[in-house]
Amino acid sequence: MKLQSVLVALVLVGFAAPAFADQAKPAWDGVPEGLFQNYVVDQGLKELGYDIADPTAVPALPLLLTAVANGDLDFYPILWVPLHNAFFKQAGGDEKLVRVGTITKNSIQGYLIDKKTADQTSIRFLEDLKDPEKAKLFDIDGNGKADLYGCEPGWGCERVIEHQLDAYGLRDTVEQKQGGYFIIIPDAIERIKAGKPTLYYTFTPLWLSSILRPSKEVVWLNVKKTSLPDGQAGNTVVEGIGNLGFPVNDQKIVANKVWLGANPKAKKFFELVQIPIEDVNAENNLIFSGEKSNEQIMKHATDWIAAHQTEWDQWIAEATAAK
Repeated sequence: MKLQSVLVALVLVGFAAPAFADQAKPAWDGVPEGLFQNYVVDQGLKELGYDIADPTAVPALPLLLTAVANGDLDFYPILWVPLHNAFFKQAGGDEKLVRVGTITKNSIQGYLIDKKTADQTSIRFLEDLKDPEKAKLFDIDGNGKADLYGCEPGWGCERVIEHQLDAYGLRDTVEQKQGGYFIIIPDAIERIKAGKPTLYYTFTPLWLSSILRPSKEVVWLNVKKTSLPDGQAGNTVVEGIGNLGFPVNDQKIVANKVWLGANPKAKKFFELVQIPIEDVNAENNLIFSGEKSNEQIMKHATDWIAAHQTEWDQWIAEATAAK
């Protein structure tokens, strides 16, 4: 399946397309690990009789949400709440957009270090890295600061990390190493496999935690207090792990308000469809193992639907009956 790339100029100009019933233009963040959810939702709309365009890739989330708000695209299936609340508001908020349903629940994120260093030093809290000697253990570039493999710019998590470096007094001892997340994170994997002290950020669902397993190769760091930017709020304490400093997130479908109002079948389906986080993790592991072509990810989606056929058929029936 050919995937389109939206023109940034079109997004910025914001020409609003008419909200035609039974047509849909899905947005995609450009990350293969997010395409599975896109294809599951797209397949549901196809079964409801929609003419579905290929997912349009917009790697910068603020631009993606602006495109949906302006009607250039119709929906995006994996908006993180509350992580992406600020982007949602900046794109027009409730006046232009609707967050509907919960496609995946209980996504967590936070900071980890290799278990070897954790056991040797008793580092358990992110704030422990205020100690220059402890921070130096994770120095890669030789400037004396801990190098944190961080969040890709534009994802939203980088705003939390930068805020917390200030809030926890870590600016002088820790710096965020940024770039394409899936470009820099293999280096963290190799460092840990080589037994070198390593500090990194990650999130779930994702294949990484099946490679660097918490309590096996790595351990989650806690924070002593929660401090968040952008008015974010929510439970940051995860049973069996502690306070990760990031709220537990739900992933919701966000849609253009006008388009959604004209499409009750789609709205009902969005309210019903759910993919357990364990299933997204399992699909992401297939991507990590090499099954990452568009055709292979589409098969992951259709295989998942077949494995949940009874529930799926009920969702389609209820959505078909929506007025």
